[in-house]
Amino acid sequence: MLRTVGLIAVAAVLGLVGGTAVGYRIQADREPTALPPLNQPGLAYPAKPLPKDQEPEPLPAAEDRQVKTEGDLRKLLLPRPAGAEPQGQDGWKPLSQYVSGYSWPDAALEYQLDIGIRRIATRSWQEGDHRNVLINLVQYRPNAGMGALVHVRQQQANPISEESSDTIGESVKGSTNGRYFVQPVRREAGYLDLYQARAYIQRGDIAIEIYVDDTRKIAEKDIRSLAERQLERL
Repeated sequence: MLRTVGLIAVAAVLGLVGGTAVGYRIQADREPTALPPLNQPGLAYPAKPLPKDQEPEPLPAAEDRQVKTEGDLRKLLLPRPAGAEPQGQDGWKPLSQYVSGYSWPDAALEYQLDIGIRRIATRSWQEGDHRNVLINLVQYRPNAGMGALVHVRQQQANPISEESSDTIGESVKGSTNGRYFVQPVRREAGYLDLYQARAYIQRGDIAIEIYVDDTRKIAEKDIRSLAERQLERL
């Protein structure tokens, strides 16, 4: 009985293989069948250029993102608020100065070069006696992949302090990946309390970094407003 079942199973396999071989043979002997036309034939390029009066209008500069970001990046920075005092550098920031703010500048330099950093525009100011604001627009080369997105994701994943390691921040309106963070107060004997807020947003080939430090509590709406207004300018 077992032998009979085994023979039937082998025959079934051979029949399947044989049927497949015959099918290939029949198909090979047939004339080739033309493929059906595309459902969207209009996607093909025209045989010759369109007449001048039928050419599509180019995007206006206000709608062409590349026109903005390929120009003077400094003009896209948020202006200082009325009454605020300039603080630190305002304009182009050298890469050496930018990476000096990291705990390991040499590693930061290598990392930034690997992901295709191109240039940095910066602006900072002081409001009142103790609030400092810094904004960086960090642009990456488009042929280096998604440098801006990689950088923003890496910054968002690194908390400022151990107490904030479980926060994922809040999303920035108008952005698919931007987030802002309001950190817990940092207290140390002999020093004023330190409050910090951060925002990191990617827009095309530009990474937006916003830093706010204060000795008084920072309202969530303050960092959110800065992030949304800076994003709008891009």
